[in-house]
Amino acid sequence: MVDRPRLITPEIAEKYGVNPHTVTKTWAQHPQWPAPSGKRGRYKEYAAQDIADFVRDHIERQAVSLEPRRLYTAQELEDAEIGIKAGTIRADLTRGRWPEPDDTEHGVKRWYGTTAAKALASRRGYRKAQSPDSADDAR
Repeated sequence: MVDRPRLITPEIAEKYGVNPHTVTKTWAQHPQWPAPSGKRGRYKEYAAQDIADFVRDHIERQAVSLEPRRLYTAQELEDAEIGIKAGTIRADLTRGRWPEPDDTEHGVKRWYGTTAAKALASRRGYRKAQSPDSADDAR
């Protein structure tokens, strides 16, 4: 797709890998959704930069920083503000959408920071998590 200065719903959906229904019925209902900047055919047009800013600020989840070798419970992961609740982790675990725990000593399920960061990176809308070790490698 050619980068345009203004986008319509099908182009927004294609660019961000979502269904057009998600754009019109979810994103566009958000109070911070940008105002249209024109019209093309039957669709409202939006400034591409305004859409990019909205997605960055309201849709993408921020990268998390977890200690790679530390073990975390689901509640500790939630408390680390990873963007999902402990209950979601537990539910996803039972549905096979979250990795098995790295440690279950005393019946407590715990994951290493690297395991949790990898699981988060594979979820839709997460920026790649960076552990302190990988930040050193990047330098």
